[in-house]
Amino acid sequence: MTTHATFCRICESLCGLEVTVDDGQITKVRPDEDHVATRGFACIKGVKQQELYGSPDRVKRPLMRKDGVLVEVSWEEALADIGAKVKQLKGDHGADSIAMYVGTAAGFSLLHPIFSQGFMQGIGSTSLYSSATQDCANKFAIADRMYGFPFTQPYPDLPRTQLLIIVGANPVVSKWSFLQVPNPFMQLHVLRARGARVVVIDPRRTETAKAASEHHFIRPDTDVFFYLGFLHVLFEVGGVDRERAARTTKGIEVIEALVRPWTPERCAEVTGLDAAILRDLVRDYAAADGASLYSSTGVNMGTNGSLAFWLQECIQALSGNLDRPGGTMVGHGVFDFAAFGKRFGVLKGGGRSRVGGFRRTNDAFPGGVLADEILTEGPGQVRALFVTGGNPLITMANSGRLRDAFKKLELLVTVDIYANETGAVATHVLPATSPLERPDLPFVFPLWLGLQVKPYLQATRAVLPPPGEARDEATIYHDLCRASGVGLFGSKVVTMGLEAWRRRHRRRTGQDGLPQEALLDAFLRVTRQPRFETLLKSTHGLLRPVHEPGDFLGKRVVTPDGKVDLAPADVLEVARTRLDASYAEAVANAGKLRMITKRELTTHNSWTHNAEALVPKRHRTNRLFVHPDDAARLGLAEGDIADVSTEVATVRLPVALNDDLMPGVVALPHGWGHQHAAKLTIASSTEGVNVNLLAADGPTKLEPLSGMAHLTGIVVDVRPAAGPRDVSDWSGVSKSA
Repeated sequence: MTTHATFCRICESLCGLEVTVDDGQITKVRPDEDHVATRGFACIKGVKQQELYGSPDRVKRPLMRKDGVLVEVSWEEALADIGAKVKQLKGDHGADSIAMYVGTAAGFSLLHPIFSQGFMQGIGSTSLYSSATQDCANKFAIADRMYGFPFTQPYPDLPRTQLLIIVGANPVVSKWSFLQVPNPFMQLHVLRARGARVVVIDPRRTETAKAASEHHFIRPDTDVFFYLGFLHVLFEVGGVDRERAARTTKGIEVIEALVRPWTPERCAEVTGLDAAILRDLVRDYAAADGASLYSSTGVNMGTNGSLAFWLQECIQALSGNLDRPGGTMVGHGVFDFAAFGKRFGVLKGGGRSRVGGFRRTNDAFPGGVLADEILTEGPGQVRALFVTGGNPLITMANSGRLRDAFKKLELLVTVDIYANETGAVATHVLPATSPLERPDLPFVFPLWLGLQVKPYLQATRAVLPPPGEARDEATIYHDLCRASGVGLFGSKVVTMGLEAWRRRHRRRTGQDGLPQEALLDAFLRVTRQPRFETLLKSTHGLLRPVHEPGDFLGKRVVTPDGKVDLAPADVLEVARTRLDASYAEAVANAGKLRMITKRELTTHNSWTHNAEALVPKRHRTNRLFVHPDDAARLGLAEGDIADVSTEVATVRLPVALNDDLMPGVVALPHGWGHQHAAKLTIASSTEGVNVNLLAADGPTKLEPLSGMAHLTGIVVDVRPAAGPRDVSDWSGVSKSA
């Protein structure tokens, strides 16, 4: 029996873990009480993840579709078949006919996204799509325009802030997106204990709101008007540091003119947030010795997510709180990623989508036009798709239409540990390693960007060997390059060099595959960090220097003139075009129900439902949460079955009453709807429905700056079900839709 120190890679928290292995099986996972940052905290998903990775449903050999059925084949056969098709499609239709979708799970590893991108560069394709356009591309799009680089993401200086305003985020359950905050619930209590004030603005009295100093309701999808009113008052009360703004930013006069008409009283008509409360909040923000705003998916996934985040960042900069103790700051990664990106054009690729003309964000096009790119004939039509670390048939808007589009692809390859919903319609499924079966370093946000409240480094070896013939993703993409006759990163020299390295590794260890620890060590050496072996000796993590504000403005902003651009031309154009129209639409829909998403405590996105511990028999479905007053008006009671309809689809599911909701708001947890994934024996037996069946896709439905789909704050019609609930062949769409 051996106990290994490692860390979780389900989300940004990266909680330290101790994993006990006995006779090749994980017998226990527990929090690492001595970890330098997380100090004995981990969530239920982290300590039960071995049930996901040890499932008998794991794909352990490559699967290939023959006569309509996925069957096990050798790696040689699968790679040869894929490689031949890639060569044929590239020759007949061009490189851009071959696309890739990169999911969230790919991001929680260091080598996976690097090598998958290297494969696409080898093909020469720019047809890249990512899960970011479901939940956070607005932040990347705005950071690119304001700060010169998409990954420049200021975050709250939690140890010193005096006033923290959280908008549309629930870190107690979802953890802190774009920031590693160990034990968020405890962090909020620490903030309040030292006298800081925590204010939550949300349509639901969330778990975070209950731990905060105060909570105020806001109508869903009106956040942009909250920020407009906030900025209006900030100028009104003299809360703008004009001298500092003149030195470090440009565009202050344009912003002042833009927000002048948006009084708190006018904004309150659609937000439902009392104007007096907003005025007092802004005065307190302006007077605080260090204050910060933080937002996440509740803001990001609305119809104006980019504009809302832009205004939030304008508030931080104009108030003098950007790059200030207690305000927001930009951390230090292991190297200056923004300067590197500016020099070499990393994540700054140009070009626009064939359908809709959307600008790329982080080199990726919007997932909301992927179905159109597959179904629309002509040059550049997507005919092949590689899906890596994701499950777009659950996570993307109008996933029913996307399923139909996927069935028309000539090649659909998923790289995953399961044959999930997307894998169920794939031509090939390639078995990957789980996080506990590979060595690793913390992923891009903490490692490259320094998005950590308590900065540290940690290395881990694999806790278990891969099951069956599963391979790590770096090796898989090296294999795919060889099979497709292309060079990794566009260089056959790199591919051959790695092949030689791989042969030496095989002779030395008897194991096939790229030497992952050596690759990780090379990254550390290039960035002048402690070696991999050195980090392994720091079993519970190695602390790095604490981030201090004051060295970002005028020093690390990579815009052409080195100033924060408060008024990017295309952002202003969209604001002037959309704000009045969005306000009028909000007024027109004031009496209609709006649906928000919700994360379940025991599940994570679309990929943790295949474990009994995370979806026990008492919790086999998501439910529509409805305020009791709305339920009475609609003729619904606890446990009744309701139909929820949008212009796109109708879903049918049980009702749960919840007075934590703002009246006029319903909530539907996301990540459910696994009935199509027959190879997931536990997940497919659940009765939950996919909330994203209700969301619209297509170029006219996407937010124009980031290409994000509208996934929260959606207007819905809710009524008692028009018939029985039959999940025997559940598609998520009712028979009447």
